[in-house]
This record gives sequence, C-alpha cells and structure tokens, in this order.
Amino acid sequence: MQDNKLLKDSIPNLIKSIAIPSATGLFFNTLYNIVDNFYAGLIDTEAVAAVSISGTIFFLLTTFGMSFGYGISALLGNALGQKKQFLAGLYAKKAIVFIIIIACCTTLLSLVLAPYGLKLLGAEGEYFKKALSYINVIILGTLFFNLNSVLNSILVAKGDSKSYRNALIFGFFLNLILNPLFIYGFAFIPAMGIAGLAISTVLIQAINNIYMLKKVLATGLVDFKSLQAFSVDWRIYKAFITQGMPSVLNFTAMSLGGFIIVYFVSNYGFKAVAGYGLGLRIEQLFLLLAIGLSPAVLSIVSNNFGAKQYDRVLKCIKVSLKYAAFISLAGIVIIFFAGELMLGLFDKDKAVVAYGFSYIMIESFTFFAYTLNFIAVATLQGIKKPFIIPYVGLYRQILAPLIVYYLVVMVFELELMYLWLSLFAITTSAGIFIIFYALKEVKTIIAADAKLSVEA
Repeated sequence: MQDNKLLKDSIPNLIKSIAIPSATGLFFNTLYNIVDNFYAGLIDTEAVAAVSISGTIFFLLTTFGMSFGYGISALLGNALGQKKQFLAGLYAKKAIVFIIIIACCTTLLSLVLAPYGLKLLGAEGEYFKKALSYINVIILGTLFFNLNSVLNSILVAKGDSKSYRNALIFGFFLNLILNPLFIYGFAFIPAMGIAGLAISTVLIQAINNIYMLKKVLATGLVDFKSLQAFSVDWRIYKAFITQGMPSVLNFTAMSLGGFIIVYFVSNYGFKAVAGYGLGLRIEQLFLLLAIGLSPAVLSIVSNNFGAKQYDRVLKCIKVSLKYAAFISLAGIVIIFFAGELMLGLFDKDKAVVAYGFSYIMIESFTFFAYTLNFIAVATLQGIKKPFIIPYVGLYRQILAPLIVYYLVVMVFELELMYLWLSLFAITTSAGIFIIFYALKEVKTIIAADAKLSVEA
C-alpha cells in the first residue's frame, strides 16, 4: 500500500498540486461552455438566451452527482486517513450504483417538469421551443454527467484532480469538432440546430465515463472481482445521504437561486437574460482557481481529519484563504480593464454586452465572498459537519433574494445594476458567516478531542 501523501507532504504544495489541475480542467470546461454560447450566437440571440435559461435546469440535473460526490469524497478521505482501505473500497463501489439509481429517477422527473420550469422563467414561442429542444437532450444524458461526478469524487479522495482535468480538456477539443457537425449537419448527420449543442455535450460525457472509470479502477478502490460488492446496501446509502444531503439541499437552493435571479432579470427583457448568461460564463473564468481550491481543501482536510492531524487541517484552511484573497484581487483588476472586450467577442449586440458588463463589474467584488463559501463548505464536508450548509444556502439563494430582488425590481422598479448590488450584499454576508462557523467547528472538535485524550 502506498503512503498517503495527503498526510505528509507540504500543505501549500498539496493545495497547488490539487487546485491547479482542478482549475485547469474547470478552465477548459468554462471554455467549453463559452464555445457553446459562441455557436448559439451564430444561430441567433434567442438561441443564446435559450442556452442561458436552460443552464439553471442543467445545474439542477447535476446537483445530485456533485452533492453526493462531495459527501462520498469526505467519507472516502476519512477512511483513507484512518488507513481503512477495505471500507474506502466499499464506499467507492456502492457509490457507483447509488448514483446510477439517483440519476435514473432524476431523469424521469426532469423530463416531466422541464417545460413548466422554462415557462416559469419566461420562455415562450420560438424562444421556448429552442430552450426545450436543448434541455431535453441534456436531461437524457443526466446519468453520464452524474457518473463522472462520482468517479471524480473517488479520485479526489485520493488527491487526484489531474484525471478529471484531462477529461475536461479532451471534452473541450472534441466539442470544437462536434458542435458544428451536429448543428449544421454533415453527410448522413442532419442539421439539428441548437439541439446539436446538447447532443455533442452528452456524447462527450459518455466517452469521458470510460476514461474516468479506467482511472478509478487503477486506484484499486474499485474492481469487478465480486459483483456482490456493488449490491444495494441501505446502511451505506444512509451514510451517503447523511453526508451528502446537506450539499444536495445547498445545490438545490443554488439551482432555485438560478431560477429566481433569471426570473427577475427577465423583467428587463431577453437581452438582459442573454447578457447575464454571458457575464456568468466570464465570471466563472475568474473563479476557476478559487473553485479549484474546493477539492484541494476537501481532500486534505478529510484525510488529515481522519488521521487526527488537526494542525494540518487548520493550516490548510489558512493557506487556502491567502490564495483566495490573491486570486480575487487579480480577477477584479483584469475584469475592470478587459471585461467588456471579452464579452464583445461572444455577442456583437451592444445592449447584451452592456448588460453583461454591468453584471461582471459588480460581481468581481463578490469573488472573495464566493471563495470563502467554497473553502468553508469543503472544510465542513471534510470534518463531516455539513449540516449548516443548506441553511446558509437557503438564506443566500432563496430567502434573501426573494425579498430583496422583489423590492428592487417589483416595488421600487430600480435599474438592473441594483439587482447586482443586492447579489453582492447577500453573497458577502453569507460568505463571512460560514467561514467563521467552519473555523469554530474545527476548533471545537480539536478541543473536545484534546479533552478526551487528557481524560484517557
């Protein structure tokens, strides 16, 4: 059995070795989405808005894979930190079947509810038809998206973020080929318009499933020597649900939050929705390194928490916060000087660009608050104390936005800029609260364990 580098190597080096590959993969994934927006823009502005409005439903579809993936990584990391290799392997095998069951249920439910969700967000006429043709294909690929998330969670527990990076880079370059092929048609392939964007995405996810499974098999945590190990086990599923459900609720709140903000933005017209969608993509580019910190913190904290190396847990949080501050400041500077130019590359409509720039300019000052949330959530998952997460998500994504956005848009009828300022205030208050809460939880556990040691 190999030594666990997560328990021994330098914390700054570990963070960089996990966060940078993760961020690189996310960078190519964001470029992937930008390419989709680019090709949608070649169709028409309604197609751009259709992809943007479908993004909220797409995020909801992948919620279970991402959420339970965090929980599974935490359980695996704790088991590996405690040197319980058999238990870690059992978690990994059961997780694969568990997510397949969840994905099948989600697919059926989403096919029924998607049209109502699009109409609720203001889609109608040709706009609605394009959005529905896109999202229906994505829904049918739910299993592939969620399976990749869980396979990645197994690798993340081992400190491997490079495999998923490779999959995302491969997906980006393949998408450059498949997008025009399915949109415009070639030989026996008919022209499918905006649905072609979705078909390309689902096919790439399916191919990446094969690569990711091969990498998971190489860890030794998963093998097919005994199919009994993959059988339904409600005791382990209960552990997945207990650890993952707070994140499920949090991501669900984020998805609903996406619906809420798009609903209020749609009051300013579909060009505002298109500008918001493009701005969101640009924003993601600058949050990549910060988001990449999340798997790094989860891997390091979960393994070291399992091994009771609490000094390394605290150091991981502090170093991550320093990196997050630097990344956020750099993002503000770049967006101030180049944000409008970047938006203009993807839509020539001046109104769309103006809406997008007003969003990313204000949101750039929210970057650090987002990173506080990423680091805190990963920490709470890693120490198996995730229960506050959905409550913060409920405040940040649903309760506060419903009240504040309603006042801004419906009551006072203010300009769109004030909606973005409201988002800044809500996100910042939530980020400050949850990072202090996470630090308090870690210190409480350390104190309790020290007390037990003295008594023993």
